[in-house]
Amino acid sequence: MNTILITGGDGQLGQCLKILSNNFPNINYIFKNSRELDITNSIALTETFKNSKINWVVNCAAYTAVDKAESEPERAKAINTTAVKEIAKCCKMYNAKLIHISTDFIFNGKKKFPYEEKDKTGPINIYGKTKLDGEEEIIKILTEYYIIRTSWLYSEFANNFMKTMLRLAQNRKEINIVSDQIGTPTYAKDLAEVILTIIVFKSEHYGIYHYSNEGIASWDQFAREIFKIKNLPIRINQVTSEEYKTPAKRPSFSVLNKSKIKKYFNIEIPNWKDSLMKALSNYEQ
Repeated sequence: MNTILITGGDGQLGQCLKILSNNFPNINYIFKNSRELDITNSIALTETFKNSKINWVVNCAAYTAVDKAESEPERAKAINTTAVKEIAKCCKMYNAKLIHISTDFIFNGKKKFPYEEKDKTGPINIYGKTKLDGEEEIIKILTEYYIIRTSWLYSEFANNFMKTMLRLAQNRKEINIVSDQIGTPTYAKDLAEVILTIIVFKSEHYGIYHYSNEGIASWDQFAREIFKIKNLPIRINQVTSEEYKTPAKRPSFSVLNKSKIKKYFNIEIPNWKDSLMKALSNYEQ
């Protein structure tokens, strides 16, 4: 029986993995949140590996406050880079395979077509830089790893764009939303299913993969679809990134090409609008 250590157990992806774990029996799951396992504590990490025969690690833990990272670069680096290096070292020492979740923000957004895994990286904010550095630490240390870059993650859990829009809609009749950043909303439960499929698949096609839902959208289109499904009469005012300044720059285009993951793991990827309907339905229950 495989034993899987899942870090970031209280986050969006961790909670989705917990729900789906019932569909993938014959696996021993160890879910750890940041209080139970501080991944920046190398001693605690080593002890966790030493005390459990871990076959897989799914690293969902990350510093994801993109704007805050600009004023907390050392904290972002500690979680997204240094801790990832320590996880990789433990995986090597205890012969465990690693699935690490990365981001579309490792790209600069200047491309006009969906990004492939082999495309040149060039993060334009601290968050993206620390995530890319974490990827590079894994590649230096391990041969048996999967780095999955994803984008615009949302779900019925934790903090995310979908829940923020629903909260704002309770008190506002109109909202200003950026319209010149293009990407793909990704339902965390879809990504969680792919992660568990990779583990069960027993493939040895290690390396970097891209996964998001199918289709493309701007942030304002994402919001419109949320309000349309929920039948909320909210007026959306389109604004540019220049008008809506944030501490961290965002890539203007970060759509991911998913051909590689579809090919090697024989998966069908839902369109983001279909997955959004499921997420909103689950959130009501």
